[in-house]
Amino acid sequence: MLGVTGGIAAYKAAELTRLLVKAGIVVDVVMTDAATRFVTSTTFQALSGRPVLTDLWESGAANAMGHIAVSRGADAILVAPASADFLAKLAQGRADDLLTTLCLARECALLVAPAMNRQMWANKATQRNVAQLAKDGVTILGPDTGELACNENGEGRMLEPEALFDALVASRQPKLLAGKRVLLTVGPTFEAIDPVRGITNSSSGKMGFAMARAAAEAGAEVTVVAGPTSLPTPAGVARIDVTSAAQMAEVVLGRIDRADIFLAVAAVADYTPEAPSERKLKKSSAVQTLTLKPTVDILATVAARANAPYCVGFAAESHDVLGQAEDKRKRKKLPLLIANRAQDALGSDDNEVALLDDGGAHPLPRMEKLALARRLVSEIAQRLARK
Repeated sequence: MLGVTGGIAAYKAAELTRLLVKAGIVVDVVMTDAATRFVTSTTFQALSGRPVLTDLWESGAANAMGHIAVSRGADAILVAPASADFLAKLAQGRADDLLTTLCLARECALLVAPAMNRQMWANKATQRNVAQLAKDGVTILGPDTGELACNENGEGRMLEPEALFDALVASRQPKLLAGKRVLLTVGPTFEAIDPVRGITNSSSGKMGFAMARAAAEAGAEVTVVAGPTSLPTPAGVARIDVTSAAQMAEVVLGRIDRADIFLAVAAVADYTPEAPSERKLKKSSAVQTLTLKPTVDILATVAARANAPYCVGFAAESHDVLGQAEDKRKRKKLPLLIANRAQDALGSDDNEVALLDDGGAHPLPRMEKLALARRLVSEIAQRLARK
């Protein structure tokens, strides 16, 4: 159920409705009277394909209990935008219109996306109401900081529809890693040859960030150590940016004692130039020889620790994928390794992998990387429970 209250951000709720319907989610839209002053109910009916509810006394139930019945079939209620007035009513338990009544009579999760002027958001009364709602188990999404409709800048801007969609989907994921602390490495590394050139690889970081998002959705406290990548950080994930394999190793080894699970997803360089030039190397007709030295094997170093966290490796191989990956798993003494063909995975939006553990190889079908990440988090949680 999507609740829409009065505010200029109501127009964004139309895009949110489209995203939800596109994902196969049935959406019942409930609008306050003030919301209809900004966007018409016809817009939401066209996007949702269902009647839009606005009146407490005409809520569509034959037994006159529509103000209760409408929310009974909902898996979640999301109110976006949620005005300061609506938050106050909700915190006080008031039910003077259809939306507040449905929220009070609900049997499902309630999420609210505040949207208002920055002074209204910062007001002690609003903050008191928000704190009470959080204490009551209501999920507060945002607000964001940015340009507001009043031509001011500050906190109070409603999260974008895509972010709200992601947050809603995340709220429905099983909390399989609740209370766990997860440390991940993500993306490529860049090993400098001179100030402008270096050795890197084609890893995009998509699989790593999908794993970070899935772990956060599962209730874990997640920290990502990211090599050079422009991908955005998933909601609820802490991020530390690094460039080289040495920098990545330093950050990981400095934080590993606080981790319960270590996911080595990054494509870390195996070698780095022995003596990088401090000046740009000039082109000439002479043959150039580059001497390389091995980098620190981050995963093997972590796995060899006396009190090592649960370590999961990722292996992208060009040939004999299962054989090469199993050799890597045994050599590094890992309980679990995820293997795939490098040609099929690096930079793509989907992936096909096999899980390797002491019980053998367990192939999974090709799927979109976020769906795969959620499956892998489930597999990891099951193994942790058995351990």
